[in-house]
Amino acid sequence: MSQEIIQYHRQESIREDGMLFVRTEGIFPTMTKAPILLAGIIIVSVVIPLQNSFSSTRSLDLIIYPDGSTHVYSITEVDSLEPDFAVNLFGSSIENFVAIGENNFLLSADLTDKTAHVETFGSSTISIDYDIHDLVSKEGRIWTFTIVAPIDFTLLMPQNSVIIGMNVLPLRMEIIDEQTRLFLSSGSSEVNYVFGTPTTTQLSPTESELDSLLILIGGAVVSAIVIGAIFLRRSQKKSPRIEITKTIPETGKFLVPETIFKFRPDLREDDKEIINFIFNNGGKALESELRKKFLQPRTTMWRAVKRLERQGIVEIEKKEMQNLVKLKQELEGE
Repeated sequence: MSQEIIQYHRQESIREDGMLFVRTEGIFPTMTKAPILLAGIIIVSVVIPLQNSFSSTRSLDLIIYPDGSTHVYSITEVDSLEPDFAVNLFGSSIENFVAIGENNFLLSADLTDKTAHVETFGSSTISIDYDIHDLVSKEGRIWTFTIVAPIDFTLLMPQNSVIIGMNVLPLRMEIIDEQTRLFLSSGSSEVNYVFGTPTTTQLSPTESELDSLLILIGGAVVSAIVIGAIFLRRSQKKSPRIEITKTIPETGKFLVPETIFKFRPDLREDDKEIINFIFNNGGKALESELRKKFLQPRTTMWRAVKRLERQGIVEIEKKEMQNLVKLKQELEGE
């Protein structure tokens, strides 16, 4: 009895002369799907590098110096698995660029035009400091600060400056040691300001003095309008009232400056000013507060704080990714 073998799902056949034939069924649908597959491959190849180089600016603080230069301090979250990432700077005239990773590790960086390529060394949060001369211009007596910010930011104006014009309303405004601090939203911002000058008593004021007086009056009017608009906005939103309190130092819990200066007579004058500020701030202050108070770059202030720590005057603690500087209760070795 012979058995008959029937083949199913066979796509090719062989002729008697040995040539192989392949059926063409399904080739056209496959060809129509090829461009879709190719587009998917291209999209994946583009998206993967973008994900690897992901970075996000978490905070941005700026300080304008009297000479028109601006200090920029930002905290950026990056992918710790990537060896480096690119930071877009606010200009090309950069000085004193410093990048600090986690555990206060100094990171190396390569500046190219308006971009800084920073090596991460496994850090997921990196703080960046630098000074720039591209954000402030001067025409006559009027100084103009201009920026396009990626996120909401703070701006500390120089001492003895009077704001005479703004293109946007600030989110909030406060006075810190006779300096105006603005909280501005992301996007394009422009602030016009002048410096106040001591007035002298004369019977007939000159034309330049009248111009200065008009500028100061105009600045006061603009400031009053801005403050009024802020309070109006707050009342409309029924936001909770913010009370400003001043910390009163408790001398029984930490060293007083007189004791420190008595047993450390060789202290530098700038170190004494830092000690006085920490004492009047309740015996502790964030390193960022010290930098803004004394207008010092991060590296300079960090050396000063470490110098006081080595002399047994302060101790440094970590607080929410920042350095908290505290006066000790007693001097070491005393």
